[in-house]
Amino acid sequence: MHRMFMRRAALAFSFSAILASSAAAQSCGGDLATFLEGVKAEAVAAGVSPDAADRTLSGARIDQKVLSRDRAQGVFKQTFLEFSQRTVSQARLDIGRQKMKQYAEVFARAESEFGVPPGVITAFWAMETDFGAVQGDFNTRNALVTLSHDCRRPELFRPQLIALMKMVEHGDIDPATSTGAWAGEIGQVQMLPRDIIAYGVDGDGDGHVRLKDSSPDAIITAAKFIQSLGFRRGEPWIQEVTLPDNLPWEKTGLGGALSAGDWFAQGVKPRDGNTAFSSLPASLILPQGRKGAAFLTYPNFDIYLEWNKSFIYTTSAAYFATRLMGAEPYLKGQPEAGLGDEQMRALQEKLQALGHDVGKVDGILGAGTRVAIQKEQQRLGMAADGWATPELLSAL
Repeated sequence: MHRMFMRRAALAFSFSAILASSAAAQSCGGDLATFLEGVKAEAVAAGVSPDAADRTLSGARIDQKVLSRDRAQGVFKQTFLEFSQRTVSQARLDIGRQKMKQYAEVFARAESEFGVPPGVITAFWAMETDFGAVQGDFNTRNALVTLSHDCRRPELFRPQLIALMKMVEHGDIDPATSTGAWAGEIGQVQMLPRDIIAYGVDGDGDGHVRLKDSSPDAIITAAKFIQSLGFRRGEPWIQEVTLPDNLPWEKTGLGGALSAGDWFAQGVKPRDGNTAFSSLPASLILPQGRKGAAFLTYPNFDIYLEWNKSFIYTTSAAYFATRLMGAEPYLKGQPEAGLGDEQMRALQEKLQALGHDVGKVDGILGAGTRVAIQKEQQRLGMAADGWATPELLSAL
């Protein structure tokens, strides 16, 4: 369950703003019964029936395990090789391809209606829940009540709780028994209630959207949601490439201003030989530096960053999708040794002292740290590929 529930924070804020005039909409903490009455009043004002609100909130309680998970979220410190080799396993590829065959008609509908290829959906399906096998065992209603009542981020979770009431009203979920992730994500592709309300599709024709039990519902809904994130029909998302010895390394990384054709002209070669998308904007990403695996990312890669902000997760998910669609395993290369946790923190502190914005000093090679590394590598006359090495740490 790697989804980052903060991804849709802006929508939650706007939803809360609509109801800002209500005192109840602003409350958190305090007596639970009083809090739930306020939530019910807000939900009814938003169009939820009183009966659905009562059925959702009846028996609700604070789950201390949810609070513990919220306070103790782990940090993502694996390298691309480590994470991708573990998650994009042969077993998962085999199961994924079998699922694509089993639900071929559903995937064909998803692509026809929303323009999202089977591999893209299947990769998320695999990485989120192992094709529905591991969906989480937290009571969804209690998780959302807990996080809404907690005063840390109620503006994010209270709208999700009200959306859950709408799902109850539709008969799509049983609040007493339905389970999911600790932060309220539900089903085989781990979606939050507001997204399910907005993008849910009845894929199996039973009149309901039940992402926990119905794979067709999960597949079609995921396709509609991915389309909403900006996926462009008929275009690639990521493409493995090989590199010449010399490139303007300082221009690599996400957010570059070059096209795929610009990179091809400088000797970057697609392993699949496809240069049909030369005119598209493309970033050359080097997850473990210029001596490791290398990929061009296209505009469709942005939907992965909307799904999850972790660079390693998104790159692995995008690569996974290409494998499901027939791509060869990537060339591992011989990446230079990276830094351990304490070394990475030390590097971040040095970069921070030099005036770079690396965000929190957390030992994670995130986007801000990679940009800062490139700037210092360039200043020091090193190949500015954004990879943190002992050599750079020593030079600083």
